[in-house]
Amino acid sequence: MTERANNFPPLPKIVKIKPCFYQNIEEEIPDQHQLLVRRVYQLWMMYSATLCMNVISCIAWWAGGGSATNFGFSLLWLILFSPCSYTCWFRPLYKAFRADSSFNFMSFFFIFFLQCVLAVLQTIGIPSWGTSGWIATVTFFSSNVGSAIVMLITTLLFTLVTVAMALVLIKVHRMYRGGGGSMQRAQEEWSSGMWKSAPVREAGFNAVAHTAQGPSLPQYPTAVPSYPDNSHW
Repeated sequence: MTERANNFPPLPKIVKIKPCFYQNIEEEIPDQHQLLVRRVYQLWMMYSATLCMNVISCIAWWAGGGSATNFGFSLLWLILFSPCSYTCWFRPLYKAFRADSSFNFMSFFFIFFLQCVLAVLQTIGIPSWGTSGWIATVTFFSSNVGSAIVMLITTLLFTLVTVAMALVLIKVHRMYRGGGGSMQRAQEEWSSGMWKSAPVREAGFNAVAHTAQGPSLPQYPTAVPSYPDNSHW
């Protein structure tokens, strides 16, 4: 078997920094869960794009007479939350569906719940916190309408992202509990050390080689994991 080369984030070859993760939804995620994982990945991209738009809104906020502190914080939130959200809640969900890991599911639920709380605060838009949410936008209409309209776009994006995050959290939790997942399973993985050893969890998976193309990556059977999914996206 050939060794998998990290491919995410996709960086130009001239950059000295190499990708940190290997991501291939079509190859590593069972067919019945690929759509959900892809939707969560798109949600992460949408959240990152909203943070980028928030920086632009805070520039307009600053230009319209607001505080420069908001721009500084918005830039910090973009640099901090964009990569951390991928690492802290998308990757656990990805690994959870890839290897049927209850520990990763629990990690996702805990961190993603905190992400939802953060998204609610960003949507509210407390002044001087670097997010152009509802409070900041509505109150700024009396100062500068043009800047407030730009801020309103980000506010609507934060609102949409927050609602989508809440729906994802509910959906994944129902799927996990419907498939027999529990805190006890996560505790057993923790006590056995299985959560930190990917080869141990993936040892039972079958490696299928393409006869024409030579060795290939491990193929994960569609029966693992087996979580019900009766809803449509």
